[in-house]
Amino acid sequence: MSLRLHWLAADPRAPFPPPEQALRDPDGLLAAGGDLHPLRLLNAYRQGIFPWFNDDQPILWWSPDPRTVFRTDGVHLARRFRRSLRSSGWVVRADIAFARVVDACATQPRPGQDGTWITDDMRAAYLGLHRLGHAHSVEVYDGDSPGAALVGGLYGVAIGRMFFGESMVSLASGGSKTALAALAYRLRQWGWPLIDAQVDNPHLFRMGAISLPRQDFLAAIAPLTVETPAHAPGRPGPWTTDFGIVDAGALAEA
Repeated sequence: MSLRLHWLAADPRAPFPPPEQALRDPDGLLAAGGDLHPLRLLNAYRQGIFPWFNDDQPILWWSPDPRTVFRTDGVHLARRFRRSLRSSGWVVRADIAFARVVDACATQPRPGQDGTWITDDMRAAYLGLHRLGHAHSVEVYDGDSPGAALVGGLYGVAIGRMFFGESMVSLASGGSKTALAALAYRLRQWGWPLIDAQVDNPHLFRMGAISLPRQDFLAAIAPLTVETPAHAPGRPGPWTTDFGIVDAGALAEA
């Protein structure tokens, strides 16, 4: 495997190999090395590539086939959960507590998972992207008062009209589902068609995720990540005002 794996040059503008050259085993492993400089990260996402590695590994870059995505008009909430949202009092906002959401994703225990891939370097990199206006958090609060408890959230990277999800977390039952549904609700209003979920798991498929062959995924995101007024002007900068407040009860009717 090491003979076939591409090692990235130190220059953050150095090109990635074509995603079609990714390994089959492990699925999607494309390259190693380099750094997490914002230029390299944004270049990676535009090409359907993302970093994923542990503390004891070099930086590893992935482009799996197939790719798991949500259509923003296709997120499914079970009927029973919709009923609970109507009386929950939860509200959803964006970019108020980005670091808290990243830290919660890193530290919340998950069944079958020992440790976290959100290393200190990864945390610093995405905080940097957030400060530059490219990474965003969606947060679910138990009420709309200033001291309301955070009950769930997610974060990811936005380029043009494409959102690349990185991680989500529930601090109360249903918190992450609510964050995802609210993100899809708002992105659909903005005319953004897809949310990248990277790799599959049964929970995502129960919520409506679909698998796209890698070539179809890359073809779909290419026009969405061209950041020009004629193609995909996007929404760089903080989303707090543009995203506004989404009442979780409204998601039950969406």
